[in-house]
Amino acid sequence: MSPVHWLFGDQLGPHFTATDGGATPPATRWLLIESRAVFRRRRFHRAKAHLVLSAMRHRAAELGDRARHVSAETYREGLARTVGAGPVSVHHPTSRAALALVDSLPQVTVHPARGFLTGHREFADWAARQKGRRLLQENFYEHTRRTHDILMEGDRPAGGRWNLDHDNREPPPRGADALDVERPYRPGEDEIDEEVRRDLDRWEREEGISFAGRDGPRLFPATRQEALAALDHFVTHRLPTFGAYEDAMLAGDPVMSHSLLSSSLNLGLLDPWECVSRAEEAWRAGHVPLNSAEGFVRQVCGWREYVWHLYWHFGEDYRHRNALRHTAPLPDWFAELDADAVGARCLSTVLAQVRDTGWTHHIPRLMVLGSHALQRGWDPGAVTDWFHRCFVDGYDWVMLPNVVGMSQYADGGLMTTKPYTSGGAYIHRMSDLCGGCRYRPGDRSGARACPYTVGYWAFLRRHRARLEGNPRMTRAVRGLDRLGDADQVARQHRDAGDAPP
Repeated sequence: MSPVHWLFGDQLGPHFTATDGGATPPATRWLLIESRAVFRRRRFHRAKAHLVLSAMRHRAAELGDRARHVSAETYREGLARTVGAGPVSVHHPTSRAALALVDSLPQVTVHPARGFLTGHREFADWAARQKGRRLLQENFYEHTRRTHDILMEGDRPAGGRWNLDHDNREPPPRGADALDVERPYRPGEDEIDEEVRRDLDRWEREEGISFAGRDGPRLFPATRQEALAALDHFVTHRLPTFGAYEDAMLAGDPVMSHSLLSSSLNLGLLDPWECVSRAEEAWRAGHVPLNSAEGFVRQVCGWREYVWHLYWHFGEDYRHRNALRHTAPLPDWFAELDADAVGARCLSTVLAQVRDTGWTHHIPRLMVLGSHALQRGWDPGAVTDWFHRCFVDGYDWVMLPNVVGMSQYADGGLMTTKPYTSGGAYIHRMSDLCGGCRYRPGDRSGARACPYTVGYWAFLRRHRARLEGNPRMTRAVRGLDRLGDADQVARQHRDAGDAPP
């Protein structure tokens, strides 16, 4: 009997169907299982559900007669219907829940993870060499660059510095509604997408499965061919302007020069090595500046790899971390992506982007959505789940460290050296989102006080005892003593409750 290999819905590229030598085993049969229970457990964004199912069905069609594509209530049911008790292999899944499932099945053999540059053993060895020090992203990034010879000139980083982040913090061009850059690659839909949309409609109508967000044309690649086209388009037309405006925001241009490749990487349609290789080739050919190439490389082989390994390294208890003891539930307007209920222009704009597309880039995620949740004291577990469900590139391994550690500081500093939150001044400097807003970024109190400015000072006051000993927060915390309206700011923040700003 031909061997059967199980492909999860985020293992869809050729590197998941090839042997270690790169060849495709000629006799292998491939198994893809759609589990409706996954969509019952969480209320996913409709665009995300559509993308994942479309990608799985496109992959099954590509593999042809050698693939068995099954729609079942659970993975166990799908496995029983297709292979019974027969042997099955699978590559290491990307979530703890999925790994626990395959480990519980005696017939399943688990092979090492793919889709990442560094393996679990390599990270464990690197972490051991840190000898109890904080596992800083910048140190792991340097290790990855050296080990894989990425953007290197001999034993030194290209340009003499490992990190060019200081060159990548330009505000958007003054007066511009959008960057002067070619629009991103967008795929077209086909009959498979039409079938997926019909099935999602039926699930909502007959199966009691509900979704968040709005349904619209598929915006992200669902096939290897589409993902490669998106990568080529980005490197050729958009990477040159990526670096300088990496952290900038414009209301009329939510994508700026960002790659939009995260969903393709996280579905397994692209391998990180081909992404960083293309960026480096473009820089060495003189087509893009070094700060753009390095900024993109850092996102892929620095941050993405780092988050993947921290997810496994910190253990299952990490998801329950709540160092700041934030317990407020997510308000309905946030959970329902009700951007129209929000008066603060920055938050309303970003929430609408998520509602309509299931995506926004990393700065709105961190400094608009995450910052607001942190200031309001929302439960970090609920915030993590919301990001997981509502973003097309959101998976457990992606969002757990990014939200618990980076965004909500719920791990107390295991991952980052300070909480990432700010007043309205940061948003005003890095975007055009304060223009035309009912609030003023410099006002701490009164009818036009910016919710972020009020929230920032209230957050510092609430957690002063913890933060005043942090060298990176000392100056900010001392600023509380200069606030003549500190009590009014705190009271205004409390009175806001969970009402939309």
